[in-house]
Amino acid sequence: MERLKTGIAGLDELTEGGFPAGRSVLISGACGTGKTIMSMQYIYKGALEFNEPGVYVTLDERPSLIREDVMRFGWDLKGLEDKNMINIVDGSIAKLGMPSEEEFSLPVTGYDVDKLLLEIMRVIKRIEAKRVVIDSIPALGFNFENTGEVRKAILKLSYMLMRSGVTSVLVSEIQEGVNKFGKYGVEEYVVDGVIVLHYMGVGTQSNRTMHIRKMRATNHSEDLHPLDIGKDGITVRRIEEEYGEV
Repeated sequence: MERLKTGIAGLDELTEGGFPAGRSVLISGACGTGKTIMSMQYIYKGALEFNEPGVYVTLDERPSLIREDVMRFGWDLKGLEDKNMINIVDGSIAKLGMPSEEEFSLPVTGYDVDKLLLEIMRVIKRIEAKRVVIDSIPALGFNFENTGEVRKAILKLSYMLMRSGVTSVLVSEIQEGVNKFGKYGVEEYVVDGVIVLHYMGVGTQSNRTMHIRKMRATNHSEDLHPLDIGKDGITVRRIEEEYGEV
């Protein structure tokens, strides 16, 4: 099976070389666990190191703030955007009926899943993208009246991304300690892989951890792995590296 290297240090070794190509992976976790950093690292490193164009769809944070935040890791998004290796689709303020200053954005009339998919597919075709990130799935629920409608939207989104041939990452939110892997309890069933990030907050050497809950067609690690956010982004470590042999 063809695999895409993630660009996330330490992760590919745990997944037989990377994410299965053409599949979708859910990254979920509570606030502050590193979801946005991990998903942007996947897009940025893919473009910079593996020559694979990527589309980053932000439904929560303004693109200008994302560009500013990731400069702490030395990630020059604007430089890669100018080369059409990365395109950012702004859906962060469309739901408020406000215009975006970004080149790629959703209409000020708000958005539904069809408008979102139309813009995503347009940008995928424009740069021949290999990678897509949707950050985040819970933002899709803004205009829906019930969870059933949200679930249909997630299913449609996941199916269309699969049809386009990209390897996609969907970001979702969960509360720490809650026994589910996505906000709506359906995300984990429509994707091919699930990576759960935790923030332990117990004063150990590494407060953040990562667990690969599932990865289809992959002999993946089932351990809880320490996760560091450093000057170069996210690094996933083996438990024995962090705490020594047990």
